[in-house]
Amino acid sequence: MQPGSERTTRDPELGTGLRVGLGFAWYAAAFAGTMARVFVYGTLKKGQPNYKHMINTAKGLAKFQGRGRTVEKYPLVIAGKYNIPYMLNIPGTGHHVAGEIYSVDDQMLQFLDEFEGCPDMYQRTLMRIEVVEWEGKGGVGEARAAAEGVIECFVYSTTTYPPEWVGLPYHDSYDSSGKHGLSYVLRESRD
Repeated sequence: MQPGSERTTRDPELGTGLRVGLGFAWYAAAFAGTMARVFVYGTLKKGQPNYKHMINTAKGLAKFQGRGRTVEKYPLVIAGKYNIPYMLNIPGTGHHVAGEIYSVDDQMLQFLDEFEGCPDMYQRTLMRIEVVEWEGKGGVGEARAAAEGVIECFVYSTTTYPPEWVGLPYHDSYDSSGKHGLSYVLRESRD
């Protein structure tokens, strides 16, 4: 390949900005750094209002790995005037919460911390996630963990919430346009 012959293209999973012409070498190098597993259960899932951030490579890299659910039960509520989904960090109460598993680089993890208002609004903690469906391609250890059915992921849950939220309806899965009738209000639409 001649120097300068690479071009930038769009990757359907990761968004724009992938350099082609360098083949998978650049892609592999981009994911060679420290990667963390993150479990998302709300507006960052595919098809939800904030999924655009997960595929915006300017914010970092996120690679969909599969679907899962929390090993322990937690209350997932929709609260506040903007109808935000919150997983209350009350293990043993509520439902096994369904969501998506991503591998993210340090830049995306930092973005997610800021986006989630960590540590004030949400706190990022490790939780055990039961793998329901796995598409991820990773090292032997990662494949073995997925095959065994349970992995550890960072999850944004909250211990800082008004006491009345415990009395709200609990959900096992979140969809902004679900039967609950509580559509999420995008940040750019808030007053």
